[in-house]
Amino acid sequence: MQEKCIKSLLAAVFSLISLFFSSSVFSQGGEQKVPVTEKKIFDANEVIFGHIMDAHEFHFLSYKDGEGKEHQATIPLPVILYSKEKGFSVFMSSRFDHGEATYEGYALLTNEKIDELKLDRNKYSAGNIVAVNEKGEIDNSVKLFDLSLTRNVVQMLLALTLLVVILIRVARRYGTGVGITSAPKGMQNTMETIVNFVNDEICKPNLGAKSNKYLPYLLTVFLFILINNIFGLIPGTANVTGNIAFTFVLAIISFIVILFSSNTHYWMHIINPPGVPGWVKIILVPVEILGIFTKPFALMIRLFANMVAGHILIICLISLIFIMAALNQYVGWGFAPFSIAFTIFIYFIEVLVAFLQAFIFTILTAVFIGQAFEGGHDIHHKNEEAMTL
Repeated sequence: MQEKCIKSLLAAVFSLISLFFSSSVFSQGGEQKVPVTEKKIFDANEVIFGHIMDAHEFHFLSYKDGEGKEHQATIPLPVILYSKEKGFSVFMSSRFDHGEATYEGYALLTNEKIDELKLDRNKYSAGNIVAVNEKGEIDNSVKLFDLSLTRNVVQMLLALTLLVVILIRVARRYGTGVGITSAPKGMQNTMETIVNFVNDEICKPNLGAKSNKYLPYLLTVFLFILINNIFGLIPGTANVTGNIAFTFVLAIISFIVILFSSNTHYWMHIINPPGVPGWVKIILVPVEILGIFTKPFALMIRLFANMVAGHILIICLISLIFIMAALNQYVGWGFAPFSIAFTIFIYFIEVLVAFLQAFIFTILTAVFIGQAFEGGHDIHHKNEEAMTL
């Protein structure tokens, strides 16, 4: 699903480039147009998907030595596979030699291998691990479960570890009296600002008297999304928040919290809206029930689409340098300063988006929770009084 969404977005971007910059030559008679296929054009599609999609290694750069042999600077990650026929297999992804080799009857698919084996791209994609037989063909008799630590998983764990370390250090400082009997120092200032911001701008306006109850959860969501957004801006890292599985889990957790926060008043307004004619309820009730599920869906898609779009735009701008250089070396060098300038500009915009998307996801979650336990006018008055305290 994630790959299809990205492919449709890329189609519009590169169709225009292909229209104006596709290389073709004419025969001497001028009667027939013959496409030039000898020189391999820079494959921007492969580069973009290589960055956006998950992988079994951290890839930083590729280079060629004096003999023209290509080398890749990567950090391999553990591969954990299980099948009923072969049992558990644990090894490093470097055993696959970037898809060129097989190991213990398994192979890592690449775009070239998918084309070579004529596989269905709706079923197989680059980066998938499959079981193969002695001839190198896919063995469909082996049901494989991939439990590997991919770069999205590893980076998420690293970001979570860093966040926990920062919070523990800040808590210990408060335990020693720094920030209580004296002014907060260093990271305490940053964390205290974030906590006050989430409490004053998100929790209290939307949750009223129950803001303290939901503050720990909303603060955790905000910090977790924020630190993963920032990690994803480091060159060579993974775009974790641009993975729809990541945003799906966050949305499901928020959905569960919303449901457990609901009350009878909330469900009665959905099942039997007051003050609405009976014939209108026939239409309104299904819409209200559908709205219960569209809320977490909106949370999932909004975060996923915004983080993916920003990364694709940055890589497209960089890729334009190599696309132009493939057509003409001097055009590539001339276009490079403009492309780099726009990339730097978009990069700083993405830093703002990293904070903005963490804020939007958190405040929408707070709004949906507030709607779930929303009651009559008496509860509104209590919430207003709590907000003034």
